[in-house]
Amino acid sequence: MFDNLSQRLARVVKTMRGEARLTEANTQEMLREIRIALLEADVALPVVRDFIAKVREKALGQDVVGSLSPGQALVGVVHQELTALMGGATAELNFATQPPAIILMAGLQGAGKTTTVGKLAKRLREQKKKVLTVSCDVYRPAAIDQLQTVTQQAGADFFPSTPDQSPVDIARAAVLWAKNHYHDVLLVDTAGRLGIDEAMMKEIAALHAALDPIETLFVVDAMQGQDAVNTARAFKEALPLTGVVLTKLDGDSRGGAALSVKAVTGCPIKFVGVGEKLAGLDAFHPDRMANRILGMGDIVALVEQAQANVDQQAAKDLADKLKSGNRFDLNDFLAQISQMKKMGGLSSLMDKLPAQMQAAAGQADMDRAERDIRRMQGIIHSMTPGERHKPELIKASRKRRIAIGAGVQVQDVNRMLAQFDQMQSMMKKMQKGGLAKMMRGMKGMMPGGPGGPR
Repeated sequence: MFDNLSQRLARVVKTMRGEARLTEANTQEMLREIRIALLEADVALPVVRDFIAKVREKALGQDVVGSLSPGQALVGVVHQELTALMGGATAELNFATQPPAIILMAGLQGAGKTTTVGKLAKRLREQKKKVLTVSCDVYRPAAIDQLQTVTQQAGADFFPSTPDQSPVDIARAAVLWAKNHYHDVLLVDTAGRLGIDEAMMKEIAALHAALDPIETLFVVDAMQGQDAVNTARAFKEALPLTGVVLTKLDGDSRGGAALSVKAVTGCPIKFVGVGEKLAGLDAFHPDRMANRILGMGDIVALVEQAQANVDQQAAKDLADKLKSGNRFDLNDFLAQISQMKKMGGLSSLMDKLPAQMQAAAGQADMDRAERDIRRMQGIIHSMTPGERHKPELIKASRKRRIAIGAGVQVQDVNRMLAQFDQMQSMMKKMQKGGLAKMMRGMKGMMPGGPGGPR
């Protein structure tokens, strides 16, 4: 999402770091580049003006000018102000109330409210909370059914409603049910419109008055750009918002909404949504996002992603298998590929690496690498259990059969087997404790590297 902004700011950061001393002239030039980068990213003009003014004030202050490395210090100022612009500290949900804690979701139609309710329900369930959801959207066809489906997928409870009921009556009945059945959290999905209108605002205000929610989250599509900011302003005027959820952060928007919405609403961004899967809801960390925008990566998020998605038992089983002297086979190879896909694939991993590391791997075509990985899975799935266990059985006739089953060419089967051989050799080196040898072997497995996906 922030690719263009990150590239421009990374160039500015590189220039800043090379400055032995700061002057009015070179500082002005850098601030001009930052201003252009933010405007091109669709950040609201008043927000840009305020941001530049704060950076200028600190950049020309004694702490930066007198620094032994003023260029580095100026980078720190930009990072600090970017973090402050997006909210400063990470904002948590507030549950300091008599259960159930009511969370009201507001936003326009198509912003992803219903999917976000499902994602949030799943997240709260993982935190051992008993969650109930209810839909007060009596206008959109199948809105109630959609929420019921995603709630079931999230493992939460669903309170049924019908289109002939009034939204306020539905909400009150759901609160009573949640109290009587000892739910910790009630998530209330509301109706949206294609644009701001008086009827919608009156309805959402009436719901808020009837429910008195502990949290009122504004769900906004990050792809909307300046429209997202205008919508946020209208909802803030109608409701006492407590937080923002930015959806579709993995889209190709320019990122202006993420940088503008906190300044416009005064409310922290609490979550960001990526993709359609229910696991695609992350807490928003302003400092980490500032790191990524400035090309510094987000290694902490990468580690958290690994901890959340890697099957620890499967990793232990593989380690035990290798320690016992058993061979690494195609079943293990398939399991490793599947683990990487669970972490979001190559693109997701690359997105969190520092800009320099991304540039080093930038020669590889990530989309092609992802396709090659899917092709490798298809090839292995076309093999018999015996072939997966003993790849040496796979000769010419078997390769032709596997290729036909996977819908690929025999050359693709050969290439996959060659990559497996590299991985198997690397695992043998691990068994012998040769870490340096293993790291050299991994270079051949990288996308675009020798023997890697092309």
